[in-house]
Amino acid sequence: QVQLVESGGGLVQPGGSLRLSCAASGITFRFYNMGWYRQAPGQQRELVATISSGGDTNYADSVKGRFTISRDNAKNTVDLQMNSLKTEDTAIYLCNAAHRSNNFRIFWGQGTPVTVST
Repeated sequence: QVQLVESGGGLVQPGGSLRLSCAASGITFRFYNMGWYRQAPGQQRELVATISSGGDTNYADSVKGRFTISRDNAKNTVDLQMNSLKTEDTAIYLCNAAHRSNNFRIFWGQGTPVTVST
């Protein structure tokens, strides 16, 4: 059974930092491209950052220079370090795993909430 379990969300003031983590099980982690997406109330889900099985990273323009995605293939985890948070970063953050060569093997976590507010 595949599981992606996110943690690390919470309430933070503007300008603050949070580190999200996603622990994967039930997959051969090193074969998967991993990503973080977010969905704010009433809005569509959007890509935040991805990291390929080979370690290549990609970021949404809105988070470039503030967020950093990383992965640990030994621990089957992918993290998202979020700095200089803004109120518009408020959303549910979801972890995604997509097999690098099988488009049918895509999995999602349940999400962790991030609220940026004074």
